[in-house]
Amino acid sequence: MKAILSEKGQITIPKGCRDKLGLRPGAVLDFEATQGKLVGRKVQPDDALQRWRGKGRIPGGLSVDDYLARVRAPRP
Repeated sequence: MKAILSEKGQITIPKGCRDKLGLRPGAVLDFEATQGKLVGRKVQPDDALQRWRGKGRIPGGLSVDDYLARVRAPRP
């Protein structure tokens, strides 16, 4: 697939490539010039939940079920 560089240095990524890579409006790409080739890579968004997964601790040494029952119990 080919694309033409505009006067402003912009290109349109062909639809087939966008679909294959899952590129949507707002996607971030990282470009690098390597051995006379322009290489573009899709930057994976930072997943805040993945970063914190496994780091939380339940207070009082309770099991998950016991903790959830306690915090979900109706308050007087």
